[in-house]
Amino acid sequence: MNKSNFVAALLFVAIGGGIGFFIAQSLGPQTATEDGEEILYWVAPMDASYRSDEPGKSPMGMELVPVYKDDASGSGDGEPALQLNPAVINNIGVRTARVKRGALHRITDAVGFIEPNDDLVSVLHVRSEGWIEHLFFKTEGEFVNKGDVLFQFYSPVIANAKTEYVQALRIGRSSHIAAANERLLSLGMDQDQIDVLQKPGKSKRLVDVRAQQDGVILDLNVREGAYIQPGMTVLSLADLNSIWVQVEVFEDQANWVGNGQRVIMHLPFIPGRIWEGVVDYVYPTVDETSRTVRVRLKFDNVDEVLKPGMYAEISIYGKELKDALSIPREALIRAGKSERVILALGQGRFRPAQVVAGMEADNRVEILSGLSEGEEIVISSQFLIDSEASLIGSLLRLDIGNNEVAASQGSSGTIRPVAIEAQGIVNSVMPGHRMINITHEPIEALNWPVMTMDFMASTSVDLTKLEEGAAIRFSLMPHDDGSYMVTAILSQSKEGGQ
Repeated sequence: MNKSNFVAALLFVAIGGGIGFFIAQSLGPQTATEDGEEILYWVAPMDASYRSDEPGKSPMGMELVPVYKDDASGSGDGEPALQLNPAVINNIGVRTARVKRGALHRITDAVGFIEPNDDLVSVLHVRSEGWIEHLFFKTEGEFVNKGDVLFQFYSPVIANAKTEYVQALRIGRSSHIAAANERLLSLGMDQDQIDVLQKPGKSKRLVDVRAQQDGVILDLNVREGAYIQPGMTVLSLADLNSIWVQVEVFEDQANWVGNGQRVIMHLPFIPGRIWEGVVDYVYPTVDETSRTVRVRLKFDNVDEVLKPGMYAEISIYGKELKDALSIPREALIRAGKSERVILALGQGRFRPAQVVAGMEADNRVEILSGLSEGEEIVISSQFLIDSEASLIGSLLRLDIGNNEVAASQGSSGTIRPVAIEAQGIVNSVMPGHRMINITHEPIEALNWPVMTMDFMASTSVDLTKLEEGAAIRFSLMPHDDGSYMVTAILSQSKEGGQ
């Protein structure tokens, strides 16, 4: 081959190689957009859990959409921002709300039972033994008016005291009359009944016992002819124009309940009607078995619809916070002792934010720290975004020297996890299924607490050398299906050894 032909061949190869490189770059994985935004990976628009290192189509035949790494990788808490394509945001149904400041008061829900107001209940006893000869009200629940004769009874003791009083009147000595009058009063007769004895022929063998208040009869314990004596409850009268409701609240709610607070009550079998009352008394002790505190409520009952023994549903409006910062309850993510929300930063960018939550009321949660009024937070699909952000944060910790996560840059520029190290105890080994059951210690890189889990093992791991009960240090790698696989056993010792 002469020199001119050789030079032409070299030019042809160079031009062909350049064209091929240009095509490869055009068709190969894209890691940045024209404006410099870095692409972490691609996801399916209808299934954000489906990921790919390069663009293409999802299993449903739809074009994959990119997930971007936000240039601003946090705002003081070290957590990176996550940028999602608008199509993903729409398809997973992301909704947001503003952090608001305003009045917030706790509502404590409970169930209770209606009972008579003890302040309006009177118990009837006699002060001498005798026999009931006429009983004028014979049914519990009957209404009586103050002054009505409830029953008449004969008492030998009262009969003797009457005779002594009449004799004292005949003698005319004032000291004897006063003493006899006082004895009749002490035996339960009223002054009007005693004055009648001063009239000739008006003395009665039987004693009238009258109602001392309006009310209904409760606990009627006698019948005509019954023998009664001091200390025995003959009957009780209750004025039901006002009633009590006894409820129990859990001990952690008791501090939010105080005397005079507004209470709303409704009965399941009387729909559409509510009663308003107040907290009358909070008992000072906690039931050791149920860990509850008794609370007594007071309601008016002029029409006497409310009857003792009825079951009621109660809402107690507790202490009010006048200027509380709060968010919708559904926005709060609780994981162990951690509490966080997902901030919506705009333009498809999201970031987790640690918060400290306070009381809950009206489907809202008080925020003590971590948020400011007016910030926008995610109230739906936040768990999916949170898990996505947690994974990205774990991979990006290489920049701050976390030894539990390593990352490498491939030729395409995408971030790929290398290994996550962990420690645990082997519970069981199933070599035929290439599965290990491990109780592992907390894995900070994955935000995992202590758990007992089944792991698949890669073919490079020799399961025949693993012993049940052994303490091991092992490496994990994410699998295509989103789970984590044991890729290496770094060390093994007897349980409790080093």
